[in-house]
Amino acid sequence: MLYNFLVRIVNPLLNLINGRTRVYNRENLPDGNYIIVAPHRTWMDPVLIALVVWPKKFSFMAKKELFKNPIAGKFLRALNAFPVDRKHPGPSAVKTPVNILRKTDLSTIIFPSGSRYSAKLKGGAVVIAKLANVPLVPVVYQGPLKFGQLFTRRPRHIAFGKPIYIDRKERLTEENQAKIEKQMQTAFDALDKQIDPNYHYVMPPKPADDDF
Repeated sequence: MLYNFLVRIVNPLLNLINGRTRVYNRENLPDGNYIIVAPHRTWMDPVLIALVVWPKKFSFMAKKELFKNPIAGKFLRALNAFPVDRKHPGPSAVKTPVNILRKTDLSTIIFPSGSRYSAKLKGGAVVIAKLANVPLVPVVYQGPLKFGQLFTRRPRHIAFGKPIYIDRKERLTEENQAKIEKQMQTAFDALDKQIDPNYHYVMPPKPADDDF
């Protein structure tokens, strides 16, 4: 209920202050559940991506620190978010999204770098996709990176790549995982160039209190 309610409020508000999102290659989205993988560039990108794909709904990984406040935790769970310990991920970091993908109609958004302050891809999304038997869909976002920048009317762009399917019969060796991660990065680069051939993302400095 809360998910639907917020979509109907946030989307018109964003369109009013910033204009409609410019979407590329929406036809690449597969039927059924899937995992969207994207470079993490702003705290807003999971929301912006989910709004574009509506009425398809998503679950979200969120760092466990955000759930410490009982009210915030209840709010996040109502939006299909679940906590993950980024520094010491346990079995639930894989088991929870796999169960969601298998047993519900919710897809999942995962940022393989795990942080806005890193470009190195980690393998969690690949493992989850293999166990849940769903494809990875590469996505990139270009546009305002802070809420206040939305009022500058700088347009939002979101581009979807072709799904990456993982053979469940193939062992997920380091070599095979690296191959899939390279496919993701190649897709990210191609999508960025499709939107803007001159685009270059400038990574923000890592905060002193972020030890991830």
